[in-house]
Amino acid sequence: MSIMAGELVTIAEYMNSIQAEMAKQVLEDFDIRAIIVGPNAGDGRIGFFETVKLQVKQNDADEAKQILEVQEQSYEPGESPEFEELGGYEEPEEP
Repeated sequence: MSIMAGELVTIAEYMNSIQAEMAKQVLEDFDIRAIIVGPNAGDGRIGFFETVKLQVKQNDADEAKQILEVQEQSYEPGESPEFEELGGYEEPEEP
């Protein structure tokens, strides 16, 4: 099934495509298809004047926003769910 242009809504805006790609991957982990649009989409550059937009189908918008909000609230630099499954990180004890 393809996404038609009329069905898309912007759920988030980012300063660069790297941030948008990370959010897109989170949504795809929950089986929500998303696309990134904007002047710098796909090149990783910071958009000083324009942002890149993350868009999903309108009927996925509420769920996608909620997923990204939970992800943002639970994010701790240097950690990820995969990292935590491995037991996290502990400082080594000095001899």
